[in-house]
Amino acid sequence: MPELNVILRDGTQQVIKASADLSVMEAIRDTGFDELLALCGGCCSCATCHVYVEPAFADALPPVSADENDLLDGSPHRNEHSRLSCQVMMTEALSGMSITIAPED
Repeated sequence: MPELNVILRDGTQQVIKASADLSVMEAIRDTGFDELLALCGGCCSCATCHVYVEPAFADALPPVSADENDLLDGSPHRNEHSRLSCQVMMTEALSGMSITIAPED
């Protein structure tokens, strides 16, 4: 099972198991992290699952969709490593990836 390194806003890190059939958001939410709100439940309509993806894994991710791009544009915390975690599906190729939960908007 792939592993995901989750970095909380205070810098605390925890490695979690992330089933390859779940989104990064679902894996984080199901582990019980309170900082990732994911209010829309993963339908790419709220941006409360904003994370920063480790640059080394950026090329392994699917491109940002137009909807995801629009939602991320609404965040003052967006940077070149920003993604909505509901739009990134875990795969074996992503095992070991680090994500940082973005500041709350």
